[in-house]
Amino acid sequence: MSESNIDRLLDEARHRIAPRVTAANLTTAMAEGALVVDTRPVAQRERDGELLGAVVIDRNVLEWRLDPTSAHRLADAGAPDRRIVIVCDEGYSSSLAAATLRQLGLSNVTDLDGGYQAWRRLRP
Repeated sequence: MSESNIDRLLDEARHRIAPRVTAANLTTAMAEGALVVDTRPVAQRERDGELLGAVVIDRNVLEWRLDPTSAHRLADAGAPDRRIVIVCDEGYSSSLAAATLRQLGLSNVTDLDGGYQAWRRLRP
């Protein structure tokens, strides 16, 4: 069976945002000043827990809140070259979102490989 269009799109996105942050390195990235953005829906955050230190931005407004040229940009987003790590539940939609943010001029954006679930598995 051939690869689906979405699989190809995801592979291309991940190539553009490499290197991705691993769950083991997320705390270090935060300590070094990365803006971590949790795009998980409220139901997932309520079910699995919050990601402490992350800014919650709904996926449907993510580009407007982080676009360096948007009037709706978050004040604490920082410079366009600030490291940003997008987090979703399992690391799929975050890859696509990070690639889109790169197209908007954010040069240092990536995502969390495996998403929140990968980070959660590392917790005691």
